Amino acid sequence: MSRDEILSLIQRARRSLRSARNLLEDGDHDFAMSRAYYAMFYAATAALLSRNITRAKHSGVIGAFGQHLVKAGTFTPAHQRMLQAAFSDRTAGDYAGVFPTRDDVERRIEEATQFVGAVEQFLRNEGISAG
Repeated sequence: MSRDEILSLIQRARRSLRSARNLLEDGDHDFAMSRAYYAMFYAATAALLSRNITRAKHSGVIGAFGQHLVKAGTFTPAHQRMLQAAFSDRTAGDYAGVFPTRDDVERRIEEATQFVGAVEQFLRNEGISAG
């Protein structure tokens, strides 16, 4: 585990959340949805890395998060559902041309905020301060 890598991922998650909010305000709903997903992806990757678990693909991160962190009771099944739903929405927007509504994006950004916050709390409990 590299503490610096974990903290860098958390910073990327925070930046992605800020970007998602800014993009939403600019009316770029599909890009905002994508940034909300990436906030969760970076946070999930950081949580896994704290346990010395790495995955190369998005699906690998999502699966490992469920297998190693949700099944262990570290995170809730709701966190897993949020991550999976955000990935589905991001994929639909990026590859299928689906444009989410403002309400959908606001809901996803709120979930991403909760998700990143939960990971930050987990890391603090593990002795890794995200600042």
